[in-house]
Amino acid sequence: MMIVRLGVMGFLAAALIFALPLRAIAAGETVIVALGDSLTAGYGLPQDQSFPAQLQAALNARGANVRVVNAGVSGDTASAAAKRLDWALPENAAAVIVELGGNDALQGIPPAGTKAALAKIIEQVTARGLPVLLAGMEAPRNMGQDYVATFGAIYPNLAAQYDVLLYPFFLEGAALNDDLMQKDGIHPNGKGVAVIVENMLPKVEELLAQAKAQAKLEE
Repeated sequence: MMIVRLGVMGFLAAALIFALPLRAIAAGETVIVALGDSLTAGYGLPQDQSFPAQLQAALNARGANVRVVNAGVSGDTASAAAKRLDWALPENAAAVIVELGGNDALQGIPPAGTKAALAKIIEQVTARGLPVLLAGMEAPRNMGQDYVATFGAIYPNLAAQYDVLLYPFFLEGAALNDDLMQKDGIHPNGKGVAVIVENMLPKVEELLAQAKAQAKLEE
């Protein structure tokens, strides 16, 4: 969630990160795209400790033939991610995890704007026939009770409106635990990511089931 302004080189680097794993995708793999900010990108971590990498390892260990593509960009707001959505989703994507909004809250962006941007992302992804898992975020308490409540309601409201899967709080089990968070108190460390992955696995497996059902319909 750390706020980082990316110039042209930053976007080129991000595009390269997305492209590299795609060349290694094997036949029969189900491709899940993790679209997010630095919490997805793996800020402050080796790439093999990032959320997408640990999620893929956990799914593979359970026998799932899955590739999780890291489409996280540090500093992205929901609106910024919506603008890069077209090139962030490969043609062979089968499902999308959306983890966004943390930077919106840190910047005090009106919740209505965040909700509209997330709605745009969900609409565009589902229009391609791809199931979505929406990961919720919470606003810092210093933003005030009204802001916190309105922001927090974005995710369950969107999940209900578009009938997509919801994981209420991405950092569940790691937030506020010094042993699981980096020194900035915002980003999880490798152990924290492992806790997040373990907690999210049931929802991700539901997402995979939806992706497989959709694939059968398209056969």
